Amino acid sequence: MSETATPAESPIYKRVLLKVSGEALLGGREYGLDNATVRAIAEDIRDTVALGVQVCLVIGGGNIFRGVAGASAGMERAQADYMGMLATVMNALAMQNALERIGVQTRVQSAIEMNSICEPYIRRRAIRHMEKGRVVIFAAGTGNPFFTTDTAASLRAVEMGCEALLKGTQVDGIYSADPRKNPNAEFYTRLTYLEVLARDLQVMDAAAISVSRENHLPIIVFNIHKTGAFREVMLGHGLFTTVKDD
Repeated sequence: MSETATPAESPIYKRVLLKVSGEALLGGREYGLDNATVRAIAEDIRDTVALGVQVCLVIGGGNIFRGVAGASAGMERAQADYMGMLATVMNALAMQNALERIGVQTRVQSAIEMNSICEPYIRRRAIRHMEKGRVVIFAAGTGNPFFTTDTAASLRAVEMGCEALLKGTQVDGIYSADPRKNPNAEFYTRLTYLEVLARDLQVMDAAAISVSRENHLPIIVFNIHKTGAFREVMLGHGLFTTVKDD
């Protein structure tokens, strides 16, 4: 069941990590970034920060380059994954620009050092940024090939001491099948980590689920494209799926 906000409408979590796929930034495009979509997500983040929630992000790079796709086309997997990491840096800079244009102080930290354009990943500095009300965007995944940005999101959420990991998707939560293709797909309001793995629901990869389970990090899945959805979830409202052990 959905978790309920307090009568004063205070957020149910104080510090969270939001994971957004690169594809979520496409809008109606087939490749690259849709500025209106990026701005809409940035506005939702701004409104969530205004609640007093400390927010950090991990953004995928699939709208520009996917390492797995490159490997399947014949590239060396490690080289393809590094290219995918660079795509996440581009998305992080785009989101930083969108956030700062609407008045949200933002820092990008990259697992691969690029001192001319962003900070290196330093855990204590990132925590301090959030304590000051800044949004921190973690780019370049874990800095290692063979690990997805889902796994990077789980890892960074644990390192930051986040109370929950939010996964912004294209649908309202976790279903038994893709509801856009199967109108009879069952919607789940609550699942355990092992149920997600056993049913092969593929909301996040197995490594990300395992990191979250081992560290008792709840995963909340919701529709990132619904206006104000991130803020509403933080108040315990709207449709979303919670993954945690009972």
